[in-house]
Amino acid sequence: MSTTEAQSEETKKPKLMNQYPEAPDEDWPEAWLMVDKVEDQCLVNRLEPNMPATVADLKKIGIQYWKMDAKSFEYPVKAVPWDPKNATDPKLKALRDDRGYNYADIITIHPDHLPEFDKKIAMFFEEHIHDAEEIRYILGGSGFFDVRDLEDRWVRIHVKAGDLMTLPEGIYHRFTCDEDRVIHAMRLFVGQPIWTPFNRPQEDHPSRAKYVQFVEETKEA
Repeated sequence: MSTTEAQSEETKKPKLMNQYPEAPDEDWPEAWLMVDKVEDQCLVNRLEPNMPATVADLKKIGIQYWKMDAKSFEYPVKAVPWDPKNATDPKLKALRDDRGYNYADIITIHPDHLPEFDKKIAMFFEEHIHDAEEIRYILGGSGFFDVRDLEDRWVRIHVKAGDLMTLPEGIYHRFTCDEDRVIHAMRLFVGQPIWTPFNRPQEDHPSRAKYVQFVEETKEA
């Protein structure tokens, strides 16, 4: 094969994605096993005694995490959409380019900025899956992502400003504000978003089947 042909073949190869390194374990957000039934979704709802979930536990179920510098850059309270090309944070730009994010929006979940706040956060707290990866960059405030572990137990992850986390396609999860009742977040997407939650049960959904296969492979590894 000539040099020209070799270069042509090389350009046909897909770009390797997901090469931007994740945060070291000590930077990951705190996570713990939580009670099955909650009276107030915005409370910490830990088991007694507390049972922490480790970074290794989170990685086994497909969670990915990067520590960002949200405080050094300004973002609008709300922008739907927000063009990721407008990013000035070099870490966000690098992650955007590495993972192919080309659409974003920015929202603020707070009674002053989200109509029907209580109704909306109750909807967010319904257990569901998506048919695409879920990416959240927390710009301010704080909240909880609840995800199911390998034993179908709830794990609560406390996300705060600077946390950028992805949930894999097909994982059962839910979201809520914490007691401060405010969170400023960027949602990132590959392509135009089709933002449909599929409430549990969804065992026959292709995205759920894909995730179950991933979990089985994780258990065997």
